[in-house]
Amino acid sequence: MQIKRLRLTGFKSFVDPAELRIEPGLTGIVGPNGCGKSNLLEALRWTMGENSAKSMRGSGMEDVIFAGTATRPQRDFAEVSILAEQAGDEELEVVRRIERGAGSAYRINGRDVRAKDVALLFADSATGAHSPALVSQGRIGAIIQAKPGERRQMLEEAAGISGLHVRRKDAEQRLRATEANLTRLDEVIGDQEARAAALKRQARQAERYRELSDRIRLAEARMIFARWRDAARAADAAKVEAGEAETLVAARTQAQEAALAAQRAAAETLAGLRADSLTLRDRASEAQH
Repeated sequence: MQIKRLRLTGFKSFVDPAELRIEPGLTGIVGPNGCGKSNLLEALRWTMGENSAKSMRGSGMEDVIFAGTATRPQRDFAEVSILAEQAGDEELEVVRRIERGAGSAYRINGRDVRAKDVALLFADSATGAHSPALVSQGRIGAIIQAKPGERRQMLEEAAGISGLHVRRKDAEQRLRATEANLTRLDEVIGDQEARAAALKRQARQAERYRELSDRIRLAEARMIFARWRDAARAADAAKVEAGEAETLVAARTQAQEAALAAQRAAAETLAGLRADSLTLRDRASEAQH
């Protein structure tokens, strides 16, 4: 990978948009102290994924945003883009942008990506935010006094295999996460099996309840039908008895009416006989005198 252009906006001392083109060959940047030479190197490291505010000579990552001066107001964001050329003359643009209170965002060729994706991209190209090739202030002395492990890291990066270690670490993290997920899955499956067993018991109980309810409804229906049948029979018997009683009452009524008629006839006959008796008595009395 060959870096061809570095563009900065609002990054530390670069309040206005600035562009640095790196042509083939040796490119040197000279200037007095405090003009921003170190800020260019830090802009490269920051865009490659540096997340240590201390490494960026600040107390917080938002310190990379232009803080303002007596004549210039502070900026609300900082953005740095790297245009690089990969094997096969393929150009690649990596952009990192930070806003106050919103954090950082990365883009590769206009597509939003993660910080890890950017780190892997540069690691595969044997570079990155912590590459020994990026020598900042005080870094030369640190390289001279480096420990064997740190020297090994430099050699691996120079050999172009540091990206493999990054990917191996990423794969190991994914593997551990997968194992944790599998353990959690086993727990969830066990919990679901216990719930399924409980639901099966409840289903059997519900089926038993439904069966008993059907039996109870059938028994109640039979009992109601038997009661209705007995009541219907009793009603029919009562109707028959009522008919017989009505017939008897009609007969008794007719007999009473006949008796009354006979009584009236007897009374009339008795009255006639009494009248005849009185007439005969009167005649007898007259005959005696």
